[in-house]
Amino acid sequence: MELKTPLYPRHLSAGGKMVTFAGYLLPVQYTSIIAEHQAVRTAAGLFDVSHMGEFLIEGPSAQEALDRILTNTVAGLADGRIRYSPMCYPSGGTVDDLLVYRLSSQRFLLVVNAACREKDFQHMREYLVDGATLTDVSDHYAQLALQGPASVEILSKLTERQNIPSRYYSFTEKALVAGKNCLISRTGYTGEDGFELYCAPEDACHLWDAIMEAGQDFGLLPCGLGARDTLRLEAGMPLYGHELSSSISPLECGLHFAVKLDKEQDFPGKAALLQPQKRVRVGLKVTGRGIARENCEVYLNGEKVGFTTSGTHAPYLGYPIAMAYLKNGDYPIGTVVEVDVRGRRVEAEITPLPFYRKAQ
Repeated sequence: MELKTPLYPRHLSAGGKMVTFAGYLLPVQYTSIIAEHQAVRTAAGLFDVSHMGEFLIEGPSAQEALDRILTNTVAGLADGRIRYSPMCYPSGGTVDDLLVYRLSSQRFLLVVNAACREKDFQHMREYLVDGATLTDVSDHYAQLALQGPASVEILSKLTERQNIPSRYYSFTEKALVAGKNCLISRTGYTGEDGFELYCAPEDACHLWDAIMEAGQDFGLLPCGLGARDTLRLEAGMPLYGHELSSSISPLECGLHFAVKLDKEQDFPGKAALLQPQKRVRVGLKVTGRGIARENCEVYLNGEKVGFTTSGTHAPYLGYPIAMAYLKNGDYPIGTVVEVDVRGRRVEAEITPLPFYRKAQ
């Protein structure tokens, strides 16, 4: 039986087209994916991301435990700051990618992908050290994502300016937003400036209504899973189950910044990640007639060299794009390849990632 987030009634009243995702009934779109995508790029969009999982790791050894579990380092992270990290199996394949929020030296909030919640929890418990406790607190949170260039102005109508984190990957743990207690995080999954707000489930509908009202004059739209995927793809952001999986390492994905092989602690997968990697992630701009989706074979000079992991027509850019894994090698920007789209070879060229980068 599908689960429902606390915002389910709002999705229905707004005309959301509901689908099952990670066990939850969520809107794939309200009006159209393109309209919602463009709203986030030019104004703002509001997403329900309450399906995400949250864990709390606490105790005098909490930081040490994280440094022994994650590929990135947590040592040196300040209170109120956030760090992105993959988490690996001993094989080097990826268990999940997640965010670490430092609440204090002995308390960290972890945000994991919804579909990975149970396996992540079991994996972390397996490698937990003495002096650290791990608790699944997912049911205590709802999460809303306000994304787009107008996000700061909209949020400023609902909370004091000092509550709004000024730096990317920072957060305010305790703030009143429209009269409700929230953790405000300057993060997102769209390639735009924006915020993720964590609140009690019973406050979610009140916050949704307040944000939608505050955003009326800014072009704010409610947004579904469809726009969330096209936005993250334009921004070149990996999605677990596509660009990351149990058979794909974070180094193959190009996440070198989040894999600290020189840190003092061993972590699952470290030995495997020290070995040469098999593949490299690239961006493709489709120049032929067709749209490459996931699991399309990629050819170079007639030889199969890889496969696509995600693909779509990019609404803001105006042309089809895809991400792909090619066998390890040197692929200069502009290299022409062919993608097998339903039995037909379609030309594409290797292009830098991300496809889209917001104006500074």
